[in-house]
Amino acid sequence: MTNIKKYKFFVFFIIFILSNINIVNADKNFFNEAKQKFEAKKLKESKFLFERNIVFNPKDAKSYLYLAKIYHEEDNEKEKEKNLNTVLLLEPTNEDAMFMLIDIELDKSNFSEVKNLKENFEKICIKLCNKVKYIEDSLKDIEPKNES
Repeated sequence: MTNIKKYKFFVFFIIFILSNINIVNADKNFFNEAKQKFEAKKLKESKFLFERNIVFNPKDAKSYLYLAKIYHEEDNEKEKEKNLNTVLLLEPTNEDAMFMLIDIELDKSNFSEVKNLKENFEKICIKLCNKVKYIEDSLKDIEPKNES
């Protein structure tokens, strides 16, 4: 390989590495900025940034979880549930998502699904284990009409 070809290859390689570093950093910056906007109650802006983060990192369960929280604030139950299910597909031990999904099923009075989710929740809970009592009390209020 001649020196010019080596030089071109080296320059191309450096540009390639630097562009990939910027993409990785952009991904982190979108999430962090989105989280800050969410905490500041700027839901529209944070939703856009979380969605943008998902474009760069489609397996980022945290972004889907925050989107579910935004949809909860917007009273969009369909999108909230869709994002929670995505979180649990990507991260089956995410207790925040599972608890939020349990709440949805409680609102639907879906006894059998709440019961199943509660059993799974008890296996994975670390920081939200105190919510099990709430779930059990809520189950008592639901008739097992749809239990098989």
